[in-house]
Parts: sequence; C-alpha cells; structure tokens
Amino acid sequence: MFDVIRQSWALLLGMLLLMVGNGLQGSLLGVRGAEAGFGAGTMSIIMSAYFAGFLVASRMVPGMIRRVGHVRVFAALGSFVSAALILFPAFQDPIAWTFGRMVIGFCFCGVYVTAESWLNNASTNETRGQTLSAYMIVQMAGVIASQGLLVVPDASGFLLFVIPSVLVSISFAPILLSITPTPAFESTKPMTLKELYDVSPLGMVGMFLLGGIFSAQFGMAAVYGTQAGLTLGQISIFVATFYVGAMVMQYPLGWLSDRTDRRKLIMLVAAFGGAASVYAVLSGGGFYAITAAAFVIGGCSNPLYSLLIAYTTDFLEPEDMASASGGLLFINGLGAITGPLVIGYVMEVVGPYGFFVLLAVLLGTMALYALFRMTRRAALPVADTGSYAPITPSATPVFMEAAQEYAIEAAEEAEAEEEEAGASN
Repeated sequence: MFDVIRQSWALLLGMLLLMVGNGLQGSLLGVRGAEAGFGAGTMSIIMSAYFAGFLVASRMVPGMIRRVGHVRVFAALGSFVSAALILFPAFQDPIAWTFGRMVIGFCFCGVYVTAESWLNNASTNETRGQTLSAYMIVQMAGVIASQGLLVVPDASGFLLFVIPSVLVSISFAPILLSITPTPAFESTKPMTLKELYDVSPLGMVGMFLLGGIFSAQFGMAAVYGTQAGLTLGQISIFVATFYVGAMVMQYPLGWLSDRTDRRKLIMLVAAFGGAASVYAVLSGGGFYAITAAAFVIGGCSNPLYSLLIAYTTDFLEPEDMASASGGLLFINGLGAITGPLVIGYVMEVVGPYGFFVLLAVLLGTMALYALFRMTRRAALPVADTGSYAPITPSATPVFMEAAQEYAIEAAEEAEAEEEEAGASN
C-alpha cells in the first residue's frame, strides 16, 4: 500500500481535494435550498439532476477523450465545475440550480473518468487491488472531511461556495503536473438490460434499488437534516456518518463475501440496513439515534454495491465482465436519478422521516428479492466464485473495468495455484 501511495500520491491528493469539493457542494445545497424556501419536492429534482448529468457523461466522456485527449477534457470540465459552484449563490432559482447540478454531475463524472484512467494506467497487475482500495479510501475520506467545512461561518453567503470551487481548481495542479497523457481508452458496449437480467436478476434489480438508496444518501441527507431541525454541526456529522460506516464495513463484508453464499450476505446486509432505517423512524428523531442508524445504513448500502457486482460476475466469463459492468452502471444510474425524486415526494407527504421510510422500503425490497432468488437457483460453490473488489457507488466505467481486471487477475492466479497444487500431488 505504501508503494502505491508513493507512486500515485499526486493523483490521490488531487482526487481527495475533488471529493472534498463535491461532498461539500451536495450538503451545502441541501441546507441553502431550505433557507431559500425550496420544498423537499423541489430539492429532490435539483439533487436528481446531478445523477442525470453523471449518467449522460459516463456515455459521452470516453468519446470526448478520444477526440481531444485526457488533459483538455480534464481541464475543460474542471473549469466548468468551478464556475458552476460560484454561480449557485448568485442565482437562487430552482431551474438555475437544477441546470447547475446537471452540469456539475456531468463534469465531475468526466473528471473522475479522466483521473481514474490515469490512475489505472499507473498501476500494475501486482498493485491494482491496492490502488483500488487506496482510491476508495480517498473518496470516502474526502466526503467525510467535506462535512466539517459545512460549519465554517459564512456571513456573506458566498464563502462556502467559493471553498469547493477553489478546492476543485487546486486539485488540477497535482494531477496535471505529475502525469503524462495516456492513450484514449476504448469504451465497452454494455449488455442490454434483458441480457443482464438473464445473467443475474438479483444483480440487475439490486443495482437499480441501490442507485436510489445511494442517491438518497448523497443528495437528500442534508435536506432531511434541515427539515428535521438539526443544527449545521449536527447535519455535518449526520451526513459524514454514512460514509464513516461505509469505510468501516467495506472490508469485513468483503472478507465474508469471499467465504459464504453472496446471496445470503446480500439479503442479510440489506435487511440489517432496512432495520436500521425503521429504527430511525421509530426512535422519534433523536440525534444520536438517527446518527447510529446512518452509520449502519451507510455501512450496509455502500458495500452492497461491490457485493452485487461480485455476485453478478460469478456467472460471467472473463471476456463478458466489462460489458456487464457497463450495464450494471447504467441501471444503477437510472435508480440514482429516480431515488431523490421519489424520496422528495415521500418527504412532502409524510414529513422529514419519509427519508428513512423510503430507505427502509428499498433495502427491505432488496432483502426480500434476494431471499426469493435463493429459491430459484442453486448457490455456486464458494470455491468457484470470484474475488471481491471494493468499489464505490460513484464509480465510473474506468474504475469498474479496473475492478474487473483485478477480479480476472485474481481468478487466474487462483486457478494457476490450483493447477500447481494438483501437479505437485
């Protein structure tokens, strides 16, 4: 791990600054939207626009990189992010904010694709797994750290928008000054939804539900906190706790994933997250209770992303993994667009705790569907399953394919070791 940090520290530092900027703007808009009089339904549209832009960019950016190169795409999209962040306080209008969120979602996806392609190119077969882990930790740490900036005094109303703009701008320096442009990659055509469903119904349905769960956490947690009457300090802790839980639970659940039936683990993890959501509703809204629930929900929902990908790829040949990853990313994006819209409507109907109500419904549905699928197909022997690779729900096609490369390499190494053991016997 230390070798990976030494070789890629500039890229990782740049990504850390990017994640601090992105994490702050998401929570900040949730708080400022309430101050501007935007209801939960209006904020849900604004927040879902980010994921719409992200999904569109995941299809368009590879072509942009092939045409003009990594450096130009990275610099251009990063400049648009900085500009959009500055303009938010100047135009406190729902339509302007929706357009701005879509632009930011598009640009951040493009920036991630470009940076991740450099990071993947800098890793070797031996270091790819550690590189993926370091990148995931940096992403989570950036979002967690960003929530601490939410409490910085901002008498003018502009400072907290200037900070992420400056952080995004600064992040370009270590990245652009430390790398050389890599060849434009060829994007893989994703599987059709029917093909993906035939391979793994649980993978497809679970990824759609998980898209809604993650986007609700990332986009609507601060909106919930504002409507529930939490202070700024409490909102920052509440939002950060989702990601602390994700960091803590990613590796223990990954360890279990490689040693048990993944469908049972998916069912139990989803059920546990759903139970935590129900607890938050029944607790009466006490700060410590909802923060504890946030830790459990984040610790369950984020690893579920990696679990569902690992489970789906267990039924694929290595040459089909990249196209399946593209399909899973697309269906997850559709769920991410839908999640804030639905949760905003529920919050308008039942109040702030509609946030936890919908999370409970989505996680509970996933658990029940996993249980149903266990009756439809026999479990694969644990020895025949692939390796678990930690992947964040904000992953781009580049990161997804890098994770698949790691899984294929791990499978090939395990097969080679078995052959050697058989030959020696």
